[in-house]
Amino acid sequence: MGEWILAGQAAWIAVDWGTSNLRAWGIDVKGEIAFARSSDQGMGKLTRDAYPGVLTGLLSDAIDSAAPMDVLICGMAGARQGWLEAPYLDAPADLRSLAARGVSPVVPGSGLAATILPGVCVRTAGAEDVMRGEETQLLGLHALQPGFAGLVVMPGTHSKWATLEGERITRFSTAMTGELFEVLRTHSVLRHSLQGELDGPDRAEGFGAGAAQGIDAPQRLTATLFKVRAGSLLAGRSAPWCAGFLSGLLIGAEIGGQRDWLSGTEIPLVGSTGLCTLYAQAFAMLGASTRIVDATDATLAGLKAARAA
Repeated sequence: MGEWILAGQAAWIAVDWGTSNLRAWGIDVKGEIAFARSSDQGMGKLTRDAYPGVLTGLLSDAIDSAAPMDVLICGMAGARQGWLEAPYLDAPADLRSLAARGVSPVVPGSGLAATILPGVCVRTAGAEDVMRGEETQLLGLHALQPGFAGLVVMPGTHSKWATLEGERITRFSTAMTGELFEVLRTHSVLRHSLQGELDGPDRAEGFGAGAAQGIDAPQRLTATLFKVRAGSLLAGRSAPWCAGFLSGLLIGAEIGGQRDWLSGTEIPLVGSTGLCTLYAQAFAMLGASTRIVDATDATLAGLKAARAA
């Protein structure tokens, strides 16, 4: 469990409950962080009946859980296999309605009044898609950059591409780029070329080569992937080079395959700085300008905006 303490007393609790991790922030009357807590008790480790105890346990040393306190939750706690399913909003969707469409699970033996925000879905035949958690970050992006309209890319295990018009999400698409990298790195024949330390001076060169090929020919991804193995066998490519090439190839193919989404405006990249930096490098190959927005900043801004709405 991690934490940091700031001045002030919490007026309500903001929670981001992901698949792997749980994070909670106490927010004071001025909208500042009064305290923060985190744990590894994400949705993937919990049964449905475990959620109330995990939440109250996480907050036990920060608040009097018997006293009345609102808790606003985004993320996978609202999934079908989570705490309590929060039905999706249909895109196009007005993100100001997130809190009004939330669901309220019971937290027995406490004064916590929990609300889980819904995700957003696309039901169009052949283009079905879902998101949970990213919709809150998109609302937060609007709060951080009022009036923004255009493409937003959210790199991650499952990258999201979304078009935002103020507080309205008009369409989005998911790319399983991060998960593909992990599956190929650990469970495919390519793993033999990705042994040992993968960070090294060759990795950046490999990333550039892979990104260029992915952007230029995303339709050839399955054929190009084997170059990771062949390159190490025949050209003596190092493990860092191969890791960089694989990462670049997958990110490049994601971007190259959806280049029709680009409109010439600056693209906010919402996510971790390291991963967003790689996407920024790949987008620059197409002449696209980007700006990195920290995912935690967007999540907090979105939870605050949802509560205010």
